[in-house]
Amino acid sequence: MRWTVVVPLKPLARAKSRLADTASDGLRPGLALAFAQDTVAAVLACAAVLDVAVVTDDVLAGRELAALGARVVPEEPGGGLNAALAHAAAVVRSRSPESAVAALNADLPALRPTELARVLDAATEFPRSFLPDAAAIGTTLLAASPGRELLPAFGTESRARHRASGAVEIGLDAVDSVRQDVDTGDDLRAALALGVGPRTAAVAAHLLLPGPPGR
Repeated sequence: MRWTVVVPLKPLARAKSRLADTASDGLRPGLALAFAQDTVAAVLACAAVLDVAVVTDDVLAGRELAALGARVVPEEPGGGLNAALAHAAAVVRSRSPESAVAALNADLPALRPTELARVLDAATEFPRSFLPDAAAIGTTLLAASPGRELLPAFGTESRARHRASGAVEIGLDAVDSVRQDVDTGDDLRAALALGVGPRTAAVAAHLLLPGPPGR
């Protein structure tokens, strides 16, 4: 089974506000874009992935991510993250009705294609499944097999919400790069310790953070 991965990205000017103590207002949009670029590049390099659909209305982000090989799906206006993901999944399924679809966070700058492949391989065993984030509170990936609705429930305590919705929690070890999303300075330090992609490394070089960026 090969997957279409849907990656949501809010407008860069509003992205990553919780990194205000780590990155200045001038750096945060570029950092958010770098996260998304490294995430999408790693997804496209994953053998289990057929294609990537980025859900965004940000013109710059759309252009840069399309240049990497992603499709860009305009966000449904005013609906929020889960509505945007459901809309994108419907667009994907309108073109490929039997497609397996996974929603993946855009802020996984340390993502390894081989680790993502392991997670997606595990997801093939279930109608719907999800991977909790490194904090064990949220969700970084939600998957729906062919013929199953995605039914995203991202947001506060999404791990519990996805479990309550009937999705099966994927319990894999050694897939830290798929779980390490970045919302805070501590998250960024953890991602840097894993080894981030080149675009994030270039922006992080301007931040006063410990640890060797780059992989």
